[in-house]
Amino acid sequence: EFFDYDFTKMTEALQVRDFSLITDYVSSDSESKVYNSRIRERICSLAQKFAKNHTPEEMKATLTEFYKDYGVGRFGLHKAFRVVHDENGVQIVPIQNIAHVYLNDLIGYEIPKKKLIDNTEAFVEGRKANNCLLFGDAGTGKSSSIKGIANEYYDQGLRIIEVYKHQFQDLNDVITQIKNRNYKFIIYMDDLSFEDFEIEYKYLKAVIEGGLEKKPKNVLIYATSNRRHLIKESFSDKDDRREDLHSGDTVQEKLSLVSRFGVTIFFAAPDKKQFQNIVKTLADRYGVQMAEEELLLEANKWELAHGGLSGRCAQQFIDYILGKKE
Repeated sequence: EFFDYDFTKMTEALQVRDFSLITDYVSSDSESKVYNSRIRERICSLAQKFAKNHTPEEMKATLTEFYKDYGVGRFGLHKAFRVVHDENGVQIVPIQNIAHVYLNDLIGYEIPKKKLIDNTEAFVEGRKANNCLLFGDAGTGKSSSIKGIANEYYDQGLRIIEVYKHQFQDLNDVITQIKNRNYKFIIYMDDLSFEDFEIEYKYLKAVIEGGLEKKPKNVLIYATSNRRHLIKESFSDKDDRREDLHSGDTVQEKLSLVSRFGVTIFFAAPDKKQFQNIVKTLADRYGVQMAEEELLLEANKWELAHGGLSGRCAQQFIDYILGKKE
């Protein structure tokens, strides 16, 4: 009775005219505009398993297994999210198209990657873990590393929520919505830094540590920045301290935010040899057909004109080579 149900009486009672859309449903061959291919494949896999079930009990067991593996609702179907503040308040909405980057795609940086992996695995496995700051030179893979852990640990219940600087006042609302969920959440802040006149970091300090409410065990904060201390410092600050009665307090105020990140990981720009190794590895990965000597010569020309030695510069060079007409 579970698979062959007559909806006629129900449609008459509800006065539903187009119920045949469900009873005689024919799927479309076009790609979904709502779900990405990964989600579509999982739903199709679930449908195939349903087709093999012969009793309501078997169908229930299949559905229970699916929810156990992937969870329910938007947090079960998606890896990453962003925060939107509209007339209904603070909303956590899925990011439909996340880059499929993995940590193994990042060439080199084995020590920084291991520190990030160790902290993230401790968090996912329910052990003690720290908030994490990835800092260093531009284009060295800090943001790519965060995308990598989002993809690596999704199946273990890890979810990423991206928050921008102007949204820090919404952090308490975000945490309230996720603190009792059966998932692990990393609140991710990309390119985090503050000028002297910006005070948003004070909200962040209270949220990370310092507020009366205890931070949930299923929430960590990861941030990337080109600045080690996050807040802009200048030589003129020393002149200002001469007029400051308690100059030490001023210094502590500027360093108090970064000290709330228990793990800090440095990503340095590669030297010439490391840069060339990145270029050669990427060329092999993408099937670039070019003699090694010519490849490295062109790569050196490219980096001199396009921002210097970095992994990002190497990737842009390979993209340029791949995009050239034969």
